[in-house]
Amino acid sequence: MTEHAFSTEERNALYKAIFTRRDVRGQFAPDPVPDDVLTRILTAAHHAPSVGFMQPWNFIVVRDPAVKARVHADFTQANEEARAQFEGERQALYNRLKLEGIREAPINLCITCDRERSGPVVLGRTHIPTMDLYSCVCAVQNLWLAARAEGLGVGWVSILHEDKLREALGIPQRIVPIAYLCLGYVTHFHESPELEKAGWRNRLPLEELVFQDRWGERG
Repeated sequence: MTEHAFSTEERNALYKAIFTRRDVRGQFAPDPVPDDVLTRILTAAHHAPSVGFMQPWNFIVVRDPAVKARVHADFTQANEEARAQFEGERQALYNRLKLEGIREAPINLCITCDRERSGPVVLGRTHIPTMDLYSCVCAVQNLWLAARAEGLGVGWVSILHEDKLREALGIPQRIVPIAYLCLGYVTHFHESPELEKAGWRNRLPLEELVFQDRWGERG
């Protein structure tokens, strides 16, 4: 049955957004992001699936250079701690990687999870309590793909101390920071992921990751 399928043009556009999405670190342009464009991509994020339709996310839009500087200072410290966990050639390669665009990106965006939004018992979360966190990750992906379709780059900064991020953004203790993103127009998108291009890791073959019916059994 194909009556509900997208047209070929629509389908190709969707797959183009998926396959050309990149984690952007170093090629942000200073051009401002128009409010209507930002609203569209936030709306796309808000239409992500969520367990029990609880919609547990909030979006903190950061434009203040002082706030960005505070987050960047924590990244610098965390990055030094992360660097020390690698050795030899791996550490040398790590040293050459640019892993954030906090100050360069016109907009920083923090997506959070309010785990109490629907009360203590949530439809669909009764047996896997982390489903609300996974729902917020779906919102991140929706936003990322919508941003790519708008010509915007997104970079996910995960080398941060969660407590320092809470302090910088005034996030209450009960709210969980899910993703700190850098967002803006870019000079270019890389043809392949930067970590793959730098030799950090290659994409795994799909056939090695697909099992049939039971773990480890291949068709």
